[in-house]
Amino acid sequence: MSCSNRTSLVIREIFVSLLNKLPYKRRRSQLTHSLLEISTQKQISLVGLELELKKKTRIFISAVEVLGVTAKLLVDASEASGRPISETLFGIFFEEINHAGAGGLWAELVSNRGFEAGGPNVPSNIDPWSIIGNESSLIVSTDRSSCFDRNKVALRIEVLCDSQGASSCPDGGVGIYNPGFWGMNIEKGKTYSVVLYVRSSGSINVSVSLTGSDGLQKLAAANIIASDSEVSNWTKVEVMLEAQGTNPNSRLQLTTTRKGFIWFDQVSVMPLDTYKGHGFRKDLVEMLEDLKPQFIRFPGGCFVEGEWLRNAFRWKETIGPWEERPGHFGDVWMYWTDDGIGYFEFLQLAEDLGTLPIWVFNNGISHTDQVDTSSVLPFVQEALDGLEFARGSPNSTWGSLRAAMGHPEPFDLRYVAIGNEDCGKKNYRGNYLKFYSAIKRAYPDIKIISNCDGSSRKLDHPADLYDFHVYTDAKNMFSMAHQFDHTSRSGPKAFVSEYAVTGKDAGTGSLLAALGEAGFLIGLEKNSDVVEMASYAPLFVNANNRRWNPDAIVFNSSHLYGTPSYWVQCLFNESSGATIFNATLQTNLSTSLLASAISWKNSENENSYLRIKIVNFGTNIVNLKIVVDGLEPNSINLSKSTKTVLTSTNLMDENSFNEPKKVIPNRILLGKAGEDGEDMEVAISPHSFTSIDFLIESSFIRTTGADSVFVSSI
Repeated sequence: MSCSNRTSLVIREIFVSLLNKLPYKRRRSQLTHSLLEISTQKQISLVGLELELKKKTRIFISAVEVLGVTAKLLVDASEASGRPISETLFGIFFEEINHAGAGGLWAELVSNRGFEAGGPNVPSNIDPWSIIGNESSLIVSTDRSSCFDRNKVALRIEVLCDSQGASSCPDGGVGIYNPGFWGMNIEKGKTYSVVLYVRSSGSINVSVSLTGSDGLQKLAAANIIASDSEVSNWTKVEVMLEAQGTNPNSRLQLTTTRKGFIWFDQVSVMPLDTYKGHGFRKDLVEMLEDLKPQFIRFPGGCFVEGEWLRNAFRWKETIGPWEERPGHFGDVWMYWTDDGIGYFEFLQLAEDLGTLPIWVFNNGISHTDQVDTSSVLPFVQEALDGLEFARGSPNSTWGSLRAAMGHPEPFDLRYVAIGNEDCGKKNYRGNYLKFYSAIKRAYPDIKIISNCDGSSRKLDHPADLYDFHVYTDAKNMFSMAHQFDHTSRSGPKAFVSEYAVTGKDAGTGSLLAALGEAGFLIGLEKNSDVVEMASYAPLFVNANNRRWNPDAIVFNSSHLYGTPSYWVQCLFNESSGATIFNATLQTNLSTSLLASAISWKNSENENSYLRIKIVNFGTNIVNLKIVVDGLEPNSINLSKSTKTVLTSTNLMDENSFNEPKKVIPNRILLGKAGEDGEDMEVAISPHSFTSIDFLIESSFIRTTGADSVFVSSI
């Protein structure tokens, strides 16, 4: 074989090897030019030529490894391909866990405002209330002298010192203080309503103040001065305090320098600046607004069941004037709640968010005890009464109570869930059927949700939807994108009301967890003909009381941030009610790459978009060619299209109060098309979630058979 022939073969072999690996035409051209330059150098020996070729090979193979691997996404955006996604696909699930409501979403700043957390017997624990002074100046105790029948415990203070004389009180007086839920967030210029009930054996002069955590920094103060005749019986007092300073770790103080006996009960501090004036903490609700939820499931979860039935959530105990609500101990998550956020408030929150309420009620079953089906009818009646409260006429028995609370019009309650995670329990089916038949008779339009999973086999009882919960590791969650691929297309639809990556993969909210969940949600999107609803759990965590990890939104008294899982949900917030298209991946990365394609319309500007979402769960960059069929030629406006990427340098990266935006979506404008006008090639980062919104102009969708659309080099 001649040297020239051997050289040609060597070059050809290297060309074929490298060109098959390199995805971009421009880079192929560069390599070809480089190698041909070498091959035409007459002075170089054959050995030298081979060495140079091998050197170039190594360089370009390294480039290929950095560039990653290739895949193709074929999107059929024709009208015939499109399927409507459930209008209610993505929503939120609120449970009273992690002090999500008490000390969180509900803006009440006082913890244990009615002194009931220590139980109905006296003497009792008044924690977290503490005493200002010592036992030589006052004695603090509890007694059952309250004017409220359902919460009889009140606080009694015997003041031993006086304003003058040998037994004079210390400067600032003596009394009690409440630190709230790990500090009250008091902000300069804002007004706070302090409401309390008081009675006394004589006249009073009580200082009501908001101070720093040590009591030294005075942020706002006022005095309650009343004669003995004015406070000889229980009297409601309201004081408005405007803060003169800011401190996220503040406390409420009630102090006096006047000797005698004084009683306090139902002490509340609420900021006037709440969401729509309905008592919700604004910044937390605004985080929910950004999710654009189509429903809110409430109030649990295990909170609804209780460890024992005696501690289950009972809606009738959570309505009416806040002062008269007895509160209860949530024995599953082990803390007291005054039930300031009760059944009425949940319905109000759904209305304020413009979303549908889904009420979960107890069906006579807790974690430990359960009611026999033969005895469950009182529980059934309680559920029917609850439906009348929400939907009944203002002249009805329970509807009139709703009207008295300021909402004469019925709430839009269309869904109820009979119990939570009770399917395998002895009396569930029997109890369920009692509830089902009674509710359908009274409210035939209400959709009823069963606790039993119908994704792999048919239910043995009637239901409109069935509940599906999944908590697992990231890899398994990602693979569950196909969970509903083979579910029967007839019968009840799925409500995936609780899902999350948990365990070591999750940390307290990792990127890895979010990517696993993103893959799962793409699967739900593609199966939205059998999946009607889905919601992440849990929604909130007060960083001072982590009963469960991870959670979507983390907060303390003054700050908050979304975990990567929260941001994944934001990138699905336009999916509900959108149109999904057939999107086929041609790749050997089937275990690490998932994609979907939807069309949606921006309600603010009426613009239409084709959204491509891609989850790369693998370690390689993926050079993805996207081919869209079914659009009119030149209908994509790249200059107004965007690409959003959620990723980070480490899979276990998390957000925190110090770095609340460490792992958040990064959005950029795509700009104009590149030089290669025939290919849409997108570099998908390893361990990332990418969402591309193509602005569609003209008439948007064409019928099958329209020319394919390619856009270059994104």
